[in-house]
Amino acid sequence: MMWFGGSIPAAIAAAKQRSSVFVVFVSGEDEQSTEMAARWEDEKVTEAASDGFVAIKIDTKSEACLQFSQIYPVVCVPSSFFIGDNGIPLEVIAGSVSVEELVTRIRKVKQVTLTFHFLFKFRITKKLEERREEKRKEEEQKEIKKEIERRKTGKEMLEYKRRQEEELTKRMLEERNREKAEEKAARERIRQQIAMDRAERAARFAKSKEEAEAAKAAALQAKQAEIEARKEASQKERSAIARIQFRLPDGSSFTNQFPSEARLEEARQFAAQTVGNAYGNFSLATMFPRREFTKEDYGKKLLELELAPSASVVLLPAGRPASSVVQASGGDLWKFLGTILYPLLAVWRFISNFLFTSPPPSQSTVRSAHQQDHSNPSASSSIEQSRQAVRKRVVEKRGEDFKKEGKIYRLRTQDDGEDENNTWNGNSTQQM
Repeated sequence: MMWFGGSIPAAIAAAKQRSSVFVVFVSGEDEQSTEMAARWEDEKVTEAASDGFVAIKIDTKSEACLQFSQIYPVVCVPSSFFIGDNGIPLEVIAGSVSVEELVTRIRKVKQVTLTFHFLFKFRITKKLEERREEKRKEEEQKEIKKEIERRKTGKEMLEYKRRQEEELTKRMLEERNREKAEEKAARERIRQQIAMDRAERAARFAKSKEEAEAAKAAALQAKQAEIEARKEASQKERSAIARIQFRLPDGSSFTNQFPSEARLEEARQFAAQTVGNAYGNFSLATMFPRREFTKEDYGKKLLELELAPSASVVLLPAGRPASSVVQASGGDLWKFLGTILYPLLAVWRFISNFLFTSPPPSQSTVRSAHQQDHSNPSASSSIEQSRQAVRKRVVEKRGEDFKKEGKIYRLRTQDDGEDENNTWNGNSTQQM
């Protein structure tokens, strides 16, 4: 038998490295130990243990035996221990046995070792398969998470692009509306400048007091037209703001301004904050025309509900009709009609004064002409002829001016109409 010449730890390391069975033969000085030692040296035993075994022989009185007995108790001497690579004794032979018995035990240990290695290999293979399956599932979960993240990122990118496009469209519409407003203001300034130039021209070429008075009247009319134009422009600017008067069931009221693009719900919330819980759950309504707003109306804009530039709404407590809360007054109706008809009346007054009126002659001029008529008939006739000639020239001049002005007015009316149509179409597009 080839015995390992090193220490027990070295023999254990060699057995693990070779995947062999670690054999420990503990012998003493008695007769059985001598016989068992002879059995281990037999050729049959040596041949049977030549492969797959790392054997070491220790004496009972040695330090190595003392260390070994602390782990594996030595019950009797001699003893033979067959220990597997996991440290578990596979076979223990106590005392002395025959050569045939020892060979049988060695073969049994080999068989057990082969079985153990097979089971161990099977278990390792199974664990490896389980580990591979777990890893495959982990990879699938990672791929699923990556796909979810990718879709989430794609959705966020699409949402970001959509917001960018909306902002770009909004800026383009605002820029377009601003350019139209500037163009309209420029045309209005040109119209006013033409009116002022006409008045200055009439004053500059006036050759008599009558013509000077006419020029003053034209300048006054031009100034009035400028004021009316400013009022009209201011009224159009106020269309961007909705001035809402809230009328309460007790007859009192309060007023606030909102952007015309604001929702009706903002106006209702402002009224709720102002009156508190005085009227409980209330709704809003208008009297002209009579209309009580629904839940869908609260999500609409004030301009869309025709509440801009100004309107009067009534707070309706739950369960009470609009007629029992606030009764319309005739003064409010006339104010409303006056607001609508005032620009039309102003334009008609300007046109009628310009076309059908002429400044009356002063009393001093009439008195002087009358005295001259009585004192000098020939001089009065010549004066009358010159006066008729001047009047003829003035009439011809006014006719030409009226034709020119009428042509300019028609051209500008067409331009204004196209501009208003374009503005209406732009606003309609924006609202849609």
